[in-house]
Amino acid sequence: MPKLKTHSGSKDRLKVTKNGKLLGRKNGGNHLLEKKSKSRKRTYAGLKEIVGSTERNLKRKLGVK
Repeated sequence: MPKLKTHSGSKDRLKVTKNGKLLGRKNGGNHLLEKKSKSRKRTYAGLKEIVGSTERNLKRKLGVK
């Protein structure tokens, strides 16, 4: 069976740590920021760990075991 190609969009948006965890951006921090509080907007900065079935699906897209 041929090797699967890495999904380019996922490759650019996600980071795999040394221990195999997936890190990605939090959703909701791109628009309609006027109505959101400063503290809420600060939580959008940085990366969060992706867990569960989403992590499994994304790892498959990235070709990570």
